Amino acid sequence: MTHNSPRVRFAPSPTGYFHVGSARTALFNWLVARRTGGTFVLRIEDTDAERNREEWVDGILSALHWLGMDPDEGPYRQSLRIDRYHQAIDALWDAGALFACGCTHDEVTARNKAAGILTPGYDGHCRSLGLPRGEGRALRFITPDDGVTTVPDVIRGDVEFPCSAMDDFVAVKGSGAPLFVLANVVDDIDMAISHVIRGEDLLPTTPRCILLWEALARIGWTTDGTVGAAGAATPPLPVFAHLPMLVNEARKKLSKRKDPVAVESYRDKGFLPEAFVNYLGLLGWSPPNDESEIFTAAQMTEWFALDDVNHSPAFFDVAKLTHMNGEYIRALSVDAFVEVCRPWLTGDAAPWPDEAFDEGVFTAMAPVIQERVTVLGEVPAMVDFLFLDTPEFDPEAWAKAMAGDDGALGILEAAIESYAALADDWTAASLHAATLAVAESVERKLGKAQAPIRIAVTGRRVGPPLFEALEVLGPDRTLTRLRSAAKFVAAGGTPDFAPDVTPDVTPDA
Repeated sequence: MTHNSPRVRFAPSPTGYFHVGSARTALFNWLVARRTGGTFVLRIEDTDAERNREEWVDGILSALHWLGMDPDEGPYRQSLRIDRYHQAIDALWDAGALFACGCTHDEVTARNKAAGILTPGYDGHCRSLGLPRGEGRALRFITPDDGVTTVPDVIRGDVEFPCSAMDDFVAVKGSGAPLFVLANVVDDIDMAISHVIRGEDLLPTTPRCILLWEALARIGWTTDGTVGAAGAATPPLPVFAHLPMLVNEARKKLSKRKDPVAVESYRDKGFLPEAFVNYLGLLGWSPPNDESEIFTAAQMTEWFALDDVNHSPAFFDVAKLTHMNGEYIRALSVDAFVEVCRPWLTGDAAPWPDEAFDEGVFTAMAPVIQERVTVLGEVPAMVDFLFLDTPEFDPEAWAKAMAGDDGALGILEAAIESYAALADDWTAASLHAATLAVAESVERKLGKAQAPIRIAVTGRRVGPPLFEALEVLGPDRTLTRLRSAAKFVAAGGTPDFAPDVTPDVTPDA
């Protein structure tokens, strides 16, 4: 294959959920391809049969699609390219670049200890023995004894690795399966990859990649499957760029076990893909000319350059991401907000039956809900009182605002009397004025007087503005809930969340 425009690749292993670090790597590859008119290649490194699962492949594809980064080519699967790797192994063996080694790790360690060598690594024991292939022997690559292998890195500059510090590394397992580094180099050559953009944790393997690439070039390995063909040439080394590590608030590498790193979980919580991509772009890079940190993917594509990426660790700040997501939500039109909320309002995700949901009711409340949520997953709890026969009561809220307040019953009874007179003028403004009068009658500030009313009607202390909520709920349902709550308070009981202490009172339906 001959390509004049850049070809980048994203090459994840399907061994778990889609990591935010992998998503950032995919984004920076995608940006290079989009800015230069290049090609974004997806390659699935699935040769580890014991750890790989097909559902993780599906997760990678669905997450990339959610982020708006569908590949231009692929997915190519390494598991389907085994024959090609064996071609390379045979060619390297015939060229004398590999040798067979039957040493175990314990044997190498014991020899190093006996020789007083403290640095772990292979001691070259089998290099000159001329052992044949097979019989469970691994194949090691012969590294130079002296000199320096330099990794020209766009982000870090030239990184030098003394060859004397590199041992003869295993390129092929005793089972005959190629290791990661060999398979990657063969793939990158065959797919004419021009840029290798990946995490800094892979930087130590890059000199091995370069040595293998150069060895394959010497034997005429080409992208069309030929070896040593007349006039054929191996593509030049790709441009390397190793992206900064992502760290948590303790400035330690993100942990799959302790930190929230699964892209799928952010999607399921209701983060917007546009906000997520925007935030990923800030992990090691920032827009030029002091531009705002809020920008579109199109703007990022226009501004992005690999040599502007910072090599320092990047803090993955969930709080900042959440705040940014809230900004994106508030920037939506009301119609767009209603649409993106739909998956949380119907189907299994909704805490009410589908037939109970009224889109007109939700649309009426949408502007005030939009101002108060930071992720879409918060929406159902803000409006469930509108679509449930009785609200979902928060036990702590009830205990504080009802059972723990001697004045709660008086407030509820006064509100019932005042609201009943508003049946023909049931507006947020009228409800506000009536509640203010109730507060004054019990010598409380409005905020304190609202608490029992809010709990009785919505079940929670936190939610949308009370009077707008009451207006949408309507007088009949509002008064029914206030009367029911008043009966429970009068009897010293609580609603269904604590049935063992529910009084012998039958609340209104």
